[in-house]
Amino acid sequence: MFDKIMLAVQMFLAVIAAYQLFLTFFGWYRPKNKKMYAPQKSFAVLVAAHNEEQVVGALIENLKALDYPKELFDIFVICDNCTDNTADIARHHGVYAMERRNPNLRGKGYAIEWMLKELWKREKQYDGIVMFDADNLVGTDFLIHMNNDLCSGSRVIQAYLDTKNPNDSWITGSFAISYFYANRFVQTPRSNLGLANYLGGTGMCFDSNLLKQIGWRATSLVEDLEFSMRCIQMDIKPTFNYDTRVYDEKPLSFNASAKQRLRWMQGHFEVAKRFFFPLLWQGIKTGSWMKIDAAIYSANVYNFFFGAILTVMLWIQSMTSHGTADSALVHVNPVVINSLSLAIYVLLPACMLIEKAHKKTYKYLLLYPIFMLSWWPITFYAFFTQNNKQWSHTEHTRVIRLDEMKSKQVS
Repeated sequence: MFDKIMLAVQMFLAVIAAYQLFLTFFGWYRPKNKKMYAPQKSFAVLVAAHNEEQVVGALIENLKALDYPKELFDIFVICDNCTDNTADIARHHGVYAMERRNPNLRGKGYAIEWMLKELWKREKQYDGIVMFDADNLVGTDFLIHMNNDLCSGSRVIQAYLDTKNPNDSWITGSFAISYFYANRFVQTPRSNLGLANYLGGTGMCFDSNLLKQIGWRATSLVEDLEFSMRCIQMDIKPTFNYDTRVYDEKPLSFNASAKQRLRWMQGHFEVAKRFFFPLLWQGIKTGSWMKIDAAIYSANVYNFFFGAILTVMLWIQSMTSHGTADSALVHVNPVVINSLSLAIYVLLPACMLIEKAHKKTYKYLLLYPIFMLSWWPITFYAFFTQNNKQWSHTEHTRVIRLDEMKSKQVS
C-alpha cells in the first residue's frame, strides 16, 4: 500500500512536470513585434526603499535619464520606516521623498498601499504607476515600452527581469540562471499562448484606473504573486514585456540569499492556500485555461515541497535493505522519467545561450544543482513557519551604476 501511494504521488508530480515542460516548447520564439505609440501616458515612478542610502542614488540618477519626456513622469521614493539618509538623498536628487512611519505594518506591500493612497490625494494624477526596488537599475527605454503596452490595452505589465551582478558569486550566478530560465521558459510561453504572466516584484507597471478600482490590498510577503492572482481571479490578464529590462541586485552570500528565499517561500505557501482552489474551480467551471494554469502555478511551492520529501524518502529506501524498486517511478518507466529530468538540464544552458548570457556565467551551471538542492531545507522550514508575516530586509553594501554594469557585460 505504501509503495502504491508513493507511486501515485510521483505520477501526479510527473504530470505537473510534463505540463510545465510542454509550456517551454512555446518559449523558443519571441513574441511578435508590438505596435509603437508616441509618448502620451504619464507615469508615477515609485521606488520602494527601507534604509537604502547605499544604492538609491544610483537608481534615481538612472531614472532621471530615462528616454521619455521629462514632463510625463515623476519619481517618488517611498522611504518606509527609514532610519538612515534615504530621504535626504532623494531630496538632494530633486525627487519626491515620501516618508512613512508605521513600525507595526512593515513591508513592501504595506508601503505601496500607503503610497497609492497618498498619490490619489494629489492634484496631479497619472495614467500609469511603475514600481521598482531601490537596488534596481533600469533600461533607459523602459517607459517607452510601458507607454506602448498601456496604449495597446494592457493593464498590468511585468518587464524582463535580469540580474545586476550575475558574476559576483556562485549565488548571484545561480540567481541569474534562474532569471534566464524564467524569462524564456516561464514568462515567454505564457505570453505567446495568451495566458496570464506573473509579476516579479519589481519592473512592474499598472494602469492607474485599475488600481483605483480594485485597490492594492497585497500585503503578504510575496505581494507581487498575490496581486497577480487577484487580477487573474477578476479576469484581468497580466502581460509580459520582453523588450525592456530591469536589473535586480542579488545577495552575494548564501546566508543572505537563504533569508530572502525563506521569506519568498513563506509568502508562497500563504498565496497558494488562498488562491489554488478558488482559481482551479473557476477555471474548470468556466473552461478557462488561464485560471487553471494560474492555480497550478500558485501551487508550485507545494509541488516542490512534496517532491523534495519524496526524493529524500526514495534515497533512504535505496540505501536500506527495506527499499523496493517498485516504489520509485523511475524504475516503472525509466524512459519517460529520465527524459523529463534530462530535458530540464538541457533547457538551462539553452536559455542562457538564447538570452546571450555572459560567458563567465556558464561556469555556475556546475554549482546550480547545489543551489536548487538548497531550496529543499528552506522550503521545508518555510512550510512550518508560513504563518510568520514578519518582513525581512535584504541589505546592500555597494553601488553599481548602469554604465558600469553595461561595461562589464561588454567586456
